[in-house]
Amino acid sequence: MSSVIEQWHQIVKHQDAQGLDALLAEDVVFHSPVVHTPQTGKKITRLYLMAAMQVLNAPGHFSYLREIEQGNHAVLEFETLIDGVKINGVDMIEWNDAGQIIDFKVMVRPLKAINAIHQAMGSMLEAMKPKS
Repeated sequence: MSSVIEQWHQIVKHQDAQGLDALLAEDVVFHSPVVHTPQTGKKITRLYLMAAMQVLNAPGHFSYLREIEQGNHAVLEFETLIDGVKINGVDMIEWNDAGQIIDFKVMVRPLKAINAIHQAMGSMLEAMKPKS
């Protein structure tokens, strides 16, 4: 397992925002299963990933099932539960030679799971917005 993926597992386990900042490249691109356009940049990617960790990483429910790595690419299959809906998905991660993530794509199934994530992530992102 690469050091990038080892770091990713620790970040997920501890919901470590500072560790995530160090792991993401400035121009990282994030592909959400519920947002049509890719999101570019560390700030927006960090926001989405931290929200996802809070929404998806329910104690006793979230786990990575298997991982496939080749070069600077990894696919990590996960499953979790949101409001009784079983979610199955993959994180597709690419990193540069400096060990920073440059592309992060999340794919989820089935449709009922996508709808549950869309609702939960919308609420979480709204709650995380800075207050004016």
